Amino acid sequence: MFEKLKETVLKYEEITERLNNPGTADDSKKYMALLKEQGQLSPVVDAYRAYEENEKLISESAEMMKAEDDPELKALAKEEYNEALKKRPELERELKLLLIPKDADDDRNVIIEIRAGAGGDEAALFAGSLYRMYVKYAERNGFSVETTDVEDTGIGGFKFVSFMINGKGAYSKLKYESGVHRVQRVPETESGGRIHTSTVTVAIMPEATEIEVEIDPKDCRVDVFRASGNGGQCVNTTDSAVRLTHIPTGIVISCQDEKSQIKNKAKAFKVLRAKLHELKKQEAHDEEASLRKSQVGTGDRSEKIRTYNFPQSRLTDHRIGLTLYSLEKVMEGDLNEVIESLNNADVAAKLAALDD
Repeated sequence: MFEKLKETVLKYEEITERLNNPGTADDSKKYMALLKEQGQLSPVVDAYRAYEENEKLISESAEMMKAEDDPELKALAKEEYNEALKKRPELERELKLLLIPKDADDDRNVIIEIRAGAGGDEAALFAGSLYRMYVKYAERNGFSVETTDVEDTGIGGFKFVSFMINGKGAYSKLKYESGVHRVQRVPETESGGRIHTSTVTVAIMPEATEIEVEIDPKDCRVDVFRASGNGGQCVNTTDSAVRLTHIPTGIVISCQDEKSQIKNKAKAFKVLRAKLHELKKQEAHDEEASLRKSQVGTGDRSEKIRTYNFPQSRLTDHRIGLTLYSLEKVMEGDLNEVIESLNNADVAAKLAALDD
């Protein structure tokens, strides 16, 4: 860790020297890039210097305790030594936290896909419940929601729903939701009062920009069709819906939420970029198995991550062993405790990886 910190300090000093060079400002793009990099390294350098200063104080006060004959000065040195020693773990933890690589996608908008799994109508009803839970969570956090595609069942459930949550940091909050969500409850469609177990799959993807993911129009086939469902008279009577097929990967995106074919096409391309970006990320994760171990299941959609037990009002997150008896609040969008716990567990795993 300390070798890495010394390298960071050297890099920071090199950038500072380049910024102080009068000729650097002539290239505004280069100057701004260096300024940004310096700003990113600055908190690490400041924290490391504070740590070194504290280590120097430990060493000097220890020497004073040995060499000093005056009882009063010796006591003062001992007090300084104990205080500095007490601060050491806190400063070390701060350094480790700063060394954890920031997820480049954290500040982005997020695209969520929810699919009903095993359980028929009950799975579709629970897919609808999860959709409403995420929408309410978004509203609580001042995020906006745009639905892109819905395949409803007509009884309040969804076989499939795709939507975007827009707001800075939306992905950082919801990235741990990817996986299989299991529900245990008495279905509305069940007259005998028996508890059923059903599953729903949630996929989480950060929105990607056109610069990051370039899509060749020749690789795409765009079909238009008449929107179905409760879209209103105008939506249902014009060919406003768009089906986008990415030929190289076979990915198919449908978007029918907007009345405008142009808007639906733009949304479909947003979702496609996110899917292609996610494919790249998954390939990188597969190449570096240690990264997967340090994360709290942010990439495997087949992983059973959580159980919602309605009779006991119990939520269990299987990845971190979290159990809450406040399911009603969670379903109303109060996900803060769950998200904080997952984030803390992820940080703890990454801190442990730094020590290995």
